[in-house]
Amino acid sequence: MSKDLNNNQESSAVRNVPISVLDLAPVNVGTTPAESFPKTLELAQHAEKLGFSRYWLAEHHNMTGIASSATSLVIGYVAAGTKKIRVGSGGIMLPNHAPLVIAEQFGTLESMYPGRIDLGLGRAPGSDQLAAQALRRGLGSNGQDFPQLLKELQGYFNSTPQSARSVRAVPGEGLNIPIWLLGSSGFSAQLAGTLGLPFAFASHFAPEYLLPALELYRSHFQPSAALDKPHVMVGINVIAAETGEEARRLVTSLQQQFLNLIRGNPGKLNPPVDNMDDLWAPHERAALESKFSYSVAGNKAEVQDKLQAILKETQADELIATAQIFDHQARLRSYEILAEAANLQPVKQD
Repeated sequence: MSKDLNNNQESSAVRNVPISVLDLAPVNVGTTPAESFPKTLELAQHAEKLGFSRYWLAEHHNMTGIASSATSLVIGYVAAGTKKIRVGSGGIMLPNHAPLVIAEQFGTLESMYPGRIDLGLGRAPGSDQLAAQALRRGLGSNGQDFPQLLKELQGYFNSTPQSARSVRAVPGEGLNIPIWLLGSSGFSAQLAGTLGLPFAFASHFAPEYLLPALELYRSHFQPSAALDKPHVMVGINVIAAETGEEARRLVTSLQQQFLNLIRGNPGKLNPPVDNMDDLWAPHERAALESKFSYSVAGNKAEVQDKLQAILKETQADELIATAQIFDHQARLRSYEILAEAANLQPVKQD
């Protein structure tokens, strides 16, 4: 395994793997993005103390309920407010950007916060067609040029320019910034395997493709300078509370978010409700429940059991958990319970 990837001590409760946080920087109904960023930083500081390994932020556009569209800026904000936890992108949607710009941005981040920056890359636009057009991304693009963009990006991190007239990323050139490929299908899985890069799968919203994608990745894996064997991180939704009943109430905010997405009406994160049957039709409920096979809403014991089951089925090397919870204090507590369920070791603060 790459020297850049983290390891924890063996746990008797849950098979030992690093567990990380994926933060969508949610914007709640009745609030603004300006109110979301301090909560993101507080959660990152909380996650660091609890022993989580990474804190990743995602690029999305034209979504009023997600504040992390300028992902590199938010990564810098979080890294500046923390001390040890790795901070990165889950992910940067590379086709939206010139590879040189991403090399310079992440070269700058790595120069400011050495040894703490991860660059997770996806090939989707992270937006609708109108936003993709506004990003100067051709509407005819389907991400097929992603391998070429990735190769160009990797070239900017090389320590030796290809020629005296080569364009150089400064900062960026010669820096060891771990690159992850992210995916929700087989395309990036196979590419990550072929290139010998770590792979993270978005099973928190595309669970039906997880196992086939992991098989593709592992079967195509070729050792590289980054990794000598496959390394997989699996995304999960974890909504934890003192009681299973309370957790299942909290998860209704996430369910409403998914419901609005499939209805083509994304918006801000709604408060929880007592009964989702008042909001969704039977066919919508069936469609949404299929999205939660690698998710859990429950108490500590229920979370622990689900983690065990996911690790047994996927043989994942890491997990990354997201928690779309309306109440900020309940969200902080949810990650505390997850850390307890996974027996994470708190980090001593300087």
